[in-house]
Amino acid sequence: MRWDGISEFVYVAEYESFTRAAKELGLSTAQVSRQISALEKRLAIKLLYRTTRKVSLTEEGRVFYQHCRGVLDGLDAAEQAVGHLQSKPQGRIKLTAPVTYGEQQLLPLINDFMRQYHDIEVTAFLSNQKIDLVEGGYDLAVRIGKLSDSTLMAKKLSHRTNFVCAAPAYLEKHGIPHTLSALSQHNCLLGTRDYWHFIDTAKGASQKTDKERNLRVTGTVQYNSGHSLVDAALKGLGIVQLPDYYVQKYIASGELVSVLDRYREPEESIWAVYPHNRHLSPKIRVLVDYLAEHLD
Repeated sequence: MRWDGISEFVYVAEYESFTRAAKELGLSTAQVSRQISALEKRLAIKLLYRTTRKVSLTEEGRVFYQHCRGVLDGLDAAEQAVGHLQSKPQGRIKLTAPVTYGEQQLLPLINDFMRQYHDIEVTAFLSNQKIDLVEGGYDLAVRIGKLSDSTLMAKKLSHRTNFVCAAPAYLEKHGIPHTLSALSQHNCLLGTRDYWHFIDTAKGASQKTDKERNLRVTGTVQYNSGHSLVDAALKGLGIVQLPDYYVQKYIASGELVSVLDRYREPEESIWAVYPHNRHLSPKIRVLVDYLAEHLD
């Protein structure tokens, strides 16, 4: 009886809906509700706040959920260990990733991956919007930077670094900026945002401290295309800040020069994330491992 209501409670907590949880579990909404009510009665604790529009966890419910999620994950892992011991990766994988990173880095690798695993099918949707994986039925997402969604499992795949750079001809004409304040005297080539990220090191009485800084910049160009910004920089129109996979080869060849390196922010992590309630089946595990090996 100690297991009664546990799965129902975890699913309701994750979907914030009795109806969605019942659908995923293949049960009626009334049955899910009865099981959770019985669980609350047995524990003598209120686990959920229920309104006509929303279901949310109580403080006790959040604590109980974390433990129950770990128990279910362990049970899933045990079942997979025996159930997939002899199976090979197969089936469809639905994933999402940022547009440019997906085009340049991710999908070419997935094409190589599929040459090795002929029984796997991949559907990829590239978007710079943060997509609800559960709502969209996604098995996997690749995300860049800090992760804010604690309901997702994550594995680090690689990292990226942002560079500020310009063509030698531009720097010869307008000078090399050595401080962040000097950027106000330069034509900054903008993307979708009008600010750039830096780390500003301040000297205190006893030690140095690094402070993240978003610096507002201005310029005559604003594109929502990294490739177009690179082209503008190569043609000497101004200074640009872009991730390494846009500019690294041009810096290596000398066509672009990296500046303000002392203010460069730390590497951003690149993650594979997937919902708690998605089984990490052989097809997902082998793809994630493949990406981690080749992206890094």
